[in-house]
Amino acid sequence: MTSRNKKALALRLGMLAAALAFIAVGASRGEAQEVMGKAVRICLECIGIG
Repeated sequence: MTSRNKKALALRLGMLAAALAFIAVGASRGEAQEVMGKAVRICLECIGIG
């Protein structure tokens, strides 16, 4: 592996770790239910039911 490939791999793994950490924090705070509720309301408004 070249130095450039190692840096790219390290950056990708770091970004993946950060993304997983943010997902875990959001899930532990109950954000998934909030987002789903908003999505349902927006969807129902778009088709004219809500």
